[in-house]
Order: sequence, then C-alpha cells, then structure tokens
Amino acid sequence: MFIHSVYYWMKPGRTAEEVQQFCRGLESLTKIKSVRHGFFGKPAVTDRPVIDRTYSYALVVIFDNIAGHNAYDADPVHTRFRESFGSWSQIKIYDFEGDQ
Repeated sequence: MFIHSVYYWMKPGRTAEEVQQFCRGLESLTKIKSVRHGFFGKPAVTDRPVIDRTYSYALVVIFDNIAGHNAYDADPVHTRFRESFGSWSQIKIYDFEGDQ
C-alpha cells in the first residue's frame, strides 16, 4: 500500500467560488483510476499542542503500490489540477508505504 498525503495552504483572498472549484478539483483527484481510497477536507476542530491546523485543505489518496501513485501522478486529471490550482502559499507532501 502507498499513501500520498498533501497539505495545502491557500493564498489569502480566495473567493467562495474559487474555493468550491478547488474542492471539486480535489474530488476529481480521488476519482483517478489508480486511487483505491481518497479523502479531502479542512482541518478538524481538534485542539492539542501537537496538532498542526494551519493548513487550508488536506488530501489523502491510497494506492495499491508505488506504480499506482506513478500512474496518478501522470494522469491528465492530476496534470489539469496542478495547472489550475498550482498557486498555493505553501504545499507539503508526505508519502509513505503501509504495512497492510
């Protein structure tokens, strides 16, 4: 299993429509053929010192293996998303391989 976690910090001043378009873009990423499970959303309301809630949105997509991730990375839907929404104030990506 290969897990791809992406955290986005949006630039200030985004309109409600721009945010909706961004969320539709995130949803489109979860529908790419090689994605086994996909989730996205805003930071949860949990509040402990170890929790980072500074990001605007997060995306987690799960693949069978790294080949699935590589297919996702090259997919035209992913390319369109990067081209349409690639101007974040910050983005962090954490990939890891699962044991199950």
